[in-house]
Amino acid sequence: MTEREKAMRPEDIIRLFVERSNAGDAAGVAALYEPDAVLAYPPGSQTVGRAAIQALWEKVLAAGPRFEPEEPLPTLVSGDIALTSTPPRDGAGARAQVVRRQPDGSWLRVLDQPEFVPVPGTAD
Repeated sequence: MTEREKAMRPEDIIRLFVERSNAGDAAGVAALYEPDAVLAYPPGSQTVGRAAIQALWEKVLAAGPRFEPEEPLPTLVSGDIALTSTPPRDGAGARAQVVRRQPDGSWLRVLDQPEFVPVPGTAD
């Protein structure tokens, strides 16, 4: 197995996600998440755990989508927890992730909210 680059800064995860997604590497995308991470995707539901996140990305990446890098907003760090976010190029709300520093100094996603847009039937 090839050793993958680790995110040594919280913001690195954003770049690594784009690189791995565009390479069709669902296992590499899932490796950016802690084992029990929660991904708020598909919209209106949650995908829990690295294995489930990998299975989801295998399906998504099978369609061959292309992702463009998005400039991260300033990261908010408190000890070993950080909040990262980006304003999407497509104007679809916002993206935010909670990441945690690992014992080796790298960072992994714990919570991932890839879009903040109303889900049909849930608006006030």
